[in-house]
Amino acid sequence: MTFSPTELTKSLGRGLLSFPLTFFHDDGAFNEDGYRDHVALQGAAGASGLFAAGGTGEFFSLTLEEYKRVVRAASDEVPDHLPLLAGVGYGTHMAVEFAKAAEANGADGLLVLPPYLVKSEQEGLRRHLTAICRSVGIGVIAYNRDNAVLTPETLDRLAQDCPNLIGLKDGVGDIELLTALRYRMDDRLIFIGGMPTAEVHASAAAAIGMTTYSSAIYNFAPEMALRFFNALRAGRTAEVGDIIRSFFLPYLAIRNRRAGYAVSIVKAGARIAGIDCGPVRSPLLDLTVDEERQLAALMQSCRMPVAELA
Repeated sequence: MTFSPTELTKSLGRGLLSFPLTFFHDDGAFNEDGYRDHVALQGAAGASGLFAAGGTGEFFSLTLEEYKRVVRAASDEVPDHLPLLAGVGYGTHMAVEFAKAAEANGADGLLVLPPYLVKSEQEGLRRHLTAICRSVGIGVIAYNRDNAVLTPETLDRLAQDCPNLIGLKDGVGDIELLTALRYRMDDRLIFIGGMPTAEVHASAAAAIGMTTYSSAIYNFAPEMALRFFNALRAGRTAEVGDIIRSFFLPYLAIRNRRAGYAVSIVKAGARIAGIDCGPVRSPLLDLTVDEERQLAALMQSCRMPVAELA
């Protein structure tokens, strides 16, 4: 099944979003067989959309040829009723090349990651996103983060000029900015929570109309991720609070020890759960042995899947 931009928006808004890890062998090569199995399981576990080669999927580390293989593998394995989106990034010309490759290899939409290295003015960001949107026929979501934070005026103009711009993913966490963006755009775009470990920001974001978010822990504990999401949507605040206290706050204490651990801790959780996803790619660092043991103990205490304590 293919998804038009309108259909893509509706599908993504129905539930939780999955950002599958990219699997690597110990030597750093792409582990396609393991990745295919993981995407198939992620698609069957209850998500409303999958994003291949996003931030959790270590887009920054993939060559264009690897990227094509990752997107094609995900497209082959994702269930027909779920949309597949793919991350794109770098400078405008490279981002357009990745965007076209994603569309050619089966992606139903794109997530535009911040441009590589440079800070630019709003007009530069507008031109960058416009070029990407106009290079493809599939839906596009802008990732508001780091050096690519859009003002309400810029986002409004982009939405007018680019019919296939369908959403904004927020990785800033500025409630004042989010409120201005959300009410400026009304229902023209879908707003997606995209902070690292988005669950801890989800209650505040939901209050201003952000109906869904990306869950990294869905990679290794989909039952817990969906339980939290459903409790949040149903207004079961006591249950939401219990999960945050028992799991997410101790999880954040490990995640926040080093830069880049937002990805590394997800791969560690997957390995602890018996998922052979391999290491992170340089320049990221894997958790230390002691940190991985602490995470395993936390997962075990929360009755998450644990293959064996490290």
